[in-house]
Amino acid sequence: MKPWVQRFLTSLRARRNASDHTLRAYAADLGEFADFWEKGRGGAPGALGRSQVRAYLAHLQTRTPSLGRASVLRKVAALRSFCRWLREAGELKADPFLGIPMPKGEKRLPRFLSGSEVETLLGKGAEGAEWTALRDRALLELLYSCGIRRSEAAGMSVPDVDAMSGTIRVYGKGSRERIVPVGGSALKALRAYLGARPRPVGDEPAPPLWINARGRRLSGDGLALVVRRAAKRAGLLKGLSPHGLRHSFATELLGAGCGLRELQEMLGHKNIGTTQVYTHTTLEKLRETYQKAHPRAK
Repeated sequence: MKPWVQRFLTSLRARRNASDHTLRAYAADLGEFADFWEKGRGGAPGALGRSQVRAYLAHLQTRTPSLGRASVLRKVAALRSFCRWLREAGELKADPFLGIPMPKGEKRLPRFLSGSEVETLLGKGAEGAEWTALRDRALLELLYSCGIRRSEAAGMSVPDVDAMSGTIRVYGKGSRERIVPVGGSALKALRAYLGARPRPVGDEPAPPLWINARGRRLSGDGLALVVRRAAKRAGLLKGLSPHGLRHSFATELLGAGCGLRELQEMLGHKNIGTTQVYTHTTLEKLRETYQKAHPRAK
């Protein structure tokens, strides 16, 4: 099974231009399935049927809640994609998932910061005049101003910032390029950071926008660490992530009247259904306002 998993991953990179993050996730999830397969029936992929899928689903369910519902769903989705590819390659005759009920995902509202909490984060979370403090503030400002993903921010280079037009260029999932407006506060923080930081090291064709203390490109993990440390200094949410600032960005815009289609474009969502999760937060605010304002609400 493992050689077929490797071929599938190669196909993902070639046909769908999958990101390194996506490939690592698929490799880990399908590697776990391949180990489960070898310990059980084993053999060629053509022997994969409904009974083996049911057994694997039962195996995943025994690891819940320590594994987490979202992780189970991700592993199931990876296996379904793999089976679909095997059918296209002629290795599977029938869909082994046909007629098998799938576990349902949890509908959880995204965690986000209020406007006052963001002000606290940008103030207390990134105090100091050192170039690293200026970097942290510029990074926080940009994440909140543009709502971009962690991987998108980590992959940015200096030419991706267009201060004249007030926009940035980012490359999202599947290397899809999009242009996102950026606020004046973020641009001001970026100028201060770029004017104070040392020269980057390395042989990249374009200088990276975010660098670490050694002068090299700041990784996605390093970027997330900056956000967590800033939140801790500001006394805010434990474990705040760049995705939390993305949620805060989307919630603020939608609450201020931004349309779903426009928000979808700025967030880089392929499907508008992904964007609609933020409407739940907006509806909660509407209910609170209604309860306070309407004379017969109670």
